[in-house]
Amino acid sequence: MSETVVVYEYDTAGAAHTSGAAVLRVHAAPAAPGQSAVRGPRTLCGKDTFAMGTAPWRPAEHPGSHWYPPEHAGRVCPACDDAVG
Repeated sequence: MSETVVVYEYDTAGAAHTSGAAVLRVHAAPAAPGQSAVRGPRTLCGKDTFAMGTAPWRPAEHPGSHWYPPEHAGRVCPACDDAVG
């Protein structure tokens, strides 16, 4: 599988470009082809990533840690978490 990119689903539509928007759910998406930090078009649970924000957290930079940032552990998408393994 390609590198995993962490994306945030926000609690209001269009909030991906608004600083301080509350994170509703944390998803995992495969990286776009030929990229390592650019999200692909769909999360691992099948949601469109267009309105989501890319998290600064890079799982590859934190070996031995979970794929998601620890401060958002309570907001992880269970389907994405299962898909990441």
